[in-house]
Amino acid sequence: MTWDYFVFSLVRNEARNKTNKSVIDNPADISVIVIYFVVVLAVGIWAMVRTNRSTVGGFFLAGRSMVWWPIGASLFASNIGSGHFVGLAGTGAAAGIAIGGFEWNALVVVLILGWIFVPIYIKAGVVTMPEYLKKRFGGQRIRIYLSVLSLILYIFTKISADMFSGAIFIKEALDLDIYLAVVLLLLITALYTVTGGLAAVIYTDTLQTIIMVVGSFILMGFAFNEVGGYEQFQELYMNAVPSQVGNYSAKCYTPRSDSFHIFRDATEGDLPWPGLIFGLTIQAAWYWCTDQVIVQRCLSAKNMSHVKAGCILCGYLKLLPMFLMVFPGMISRVLYPDEVACVVPEVCKEVCDTEVGCSNIAYPKLVLDLMPNGLRGLMLSVMLASLMSSLTSIFNSASTLFTMDIYAKVRRRASEKELMIAGRLFILILIGISIAWIPIVQSAQSGQLFDYIQSITSYLAPPIAAVFALAIFCKRVNEQGAFYGLLIGLAIGLSRMIAEFVYGTGSCVQPSDCPFIICGIHYLYFGLILFGVSCILVLGISLMTKPIDDIHLHRLCWSLRNSKEERVELEADDKIEDHDDTCMEVEEPEPETRCWKKAYNWFCGFEEKKAPKLSKEEEAELKKKLTDTSERPLWRNVVNANAIILLVVCVFFHGFFG
Repeated sequence: MTWDYFVFSLVRNEARNKTNKSVIDNPADISVIVIYFVVVLAVGIWAMVRTNRSTVGGFFLAGRSMVWWPIGASLFASNIGSGHFVGLAGTGAAAGIAIGGFEWNALVVVLILGWIFVPIYIKAGVVTMPEYLKKRFGGQRIRIYLSVLSLILYIFTKISADMFSGAIFIKEALDLDIYLAVVLLLLITALYTVTGGLAAVIYTDTLQTIIMVVGSFILMGFAFNEVGGYEQFQELYMNAVPSQVGNYSAKCYTPRSDSFHIFRDATEGDLPWPGLIFGLTIQAAWYWCTDQVIVQRCLSAKNMSHVKAGCILCGYLKLLPMFLMVFPGMISRVLYPDEVACVVPEVCKEVCDTEVGCSNIAYPKLVLDLMPNGLRGLMLSVMLASLMSSLTSIFNSASTLFTMDIYAKVRRRASEKELMIAGRLFILILIGISIAWIPIVQSAQSGQLFDYIQSITSYLAPPIAAVFALAIFCKRVNEQGAFYGLLIGLAIGLSRMIAEFVYGTGSCVQPSDCPFIICGIHYLYFGLILFGVSCILVLGISLMTKPIDDIHLHRLCWSLRNSKEERVELEADDKIEDHDDTCMEVEEPEPETRCWKKAYNWFCGFEEKKAPKLSKEEEAELKKKLTDTSERPLWRNVVNANAIILLVVCVFFHGFFG
């Protein structure tokens, strides 16, 4: 059956269930994908030309010149990677709408970021989160520890999961080997991250957000049209069971009775409501309020009103994943129960190359089998957009952490050029480790990608969230308490994570034999307990050791946030600028630069001439501008009113779907 719709030829694929055949093989799809890449590269090049990339501040913070709408779009795009499209849809297909509550929980926490955490970070004048802890507690060990742990979290929960989910889609669409698909994705993604800096990432994120939202809205419309509306969809989902069920328990292939409720039983629920409200908030606080990827975007804003407005825009966008990802994933189970809801391990292995379940293919299968030519290419672009926006954000922030908090401590006399080259080369190392981790991601948490991401976060992130919360709200906390709290909390979290990988998380058909005392507690409850234990450790050890004098804490914690007194650093900062003059003079003679060298310097954002040296008065004025958190009363009232409206909307949605 054929329709004409705008410029697309809408041809239903009669052979929906045929395998081993590329479906992105027609002129309409290929044209859309090519146009998409041309536009993205054009935006990236425009951002490279328009912005200053020749300094660490320009490359990593976009010179604190960003306005609210690209910040909000970039916050959303950085968070919503292909892991969300694949993971949210997959878990929705397997267990219903409760997973959408993860996204709505972020609405509250992202406001906490804009109103409480970012003002402290800006007043502290920091570029990275470990740098804040260095100023707050002194010493180097917490800063280096947090940098390393953050990079580990990036590898385990973000880069490998996003690459895997993107590769699932490419594999389904083009019938490529999953590792070849990963390599192709990374080659495309790394180009403008390595060259463009944060400004290029933020502007391309804005474009990606528009493409993601428009494309996924179109797919949602097709999906609901296919099942006949929301009420019909509810009835069909509750009866979506595979035809081959073997001799396994009915609970392994029958949809849950509470599939259309967010709040589930506190002991029997797959996502218990206390864990969803309290345990998840701890994870969200770590991610949204202390993670380099997210906070770095807020630090690039030109003033606090733009920070808050960007957070509000991101909050409104976070309402969408339930409708754009979770519901379509559930509809995919309705339309393709034998594949998406498979339960027999041998059948699942044939369908998606893993025995624990195939819910991860729910969204890709919906796109490839339901969408017409041309629009299918648009949705492939959407998936690439979500993957690239997430990965580029992570790569930029990870290289910032490595460069500023690790490499600069090893090479104290490194020039800015050397620091930026080191950060870019480090991205290649991250990629290699992440590819090696993909087989673990493939089989963890019954094949439900989003549950895997959240469980790893629950094991590693709560101690970090505890230290940041106490660092800001309790000035009595000191370096010894923070460091040993982090260390012991990490040991507890790793014991659970390693046990799960040793025993395996299993599935309904083949449960894990991990002892209940180790693996039996739900990961959201475990995160809540770990947060409490970490807080007790940090406070207890701090109270037994010497406190930090207030003279070192001005504008670093909540009670002293508005202090006008001069802060005395606990330890002198290792400023690389102190050494730059001599380094640059020795390194760069002034003969005529060759054409290829000029092109290379422009491509990488290296200035051929040194920037003019600022006087002490000019440096003081620049520092004052970079640490200013003042707002105009009118705009402060506007953003505060919008924040209240967003919270009301959030409460309404929780009540309606609860």
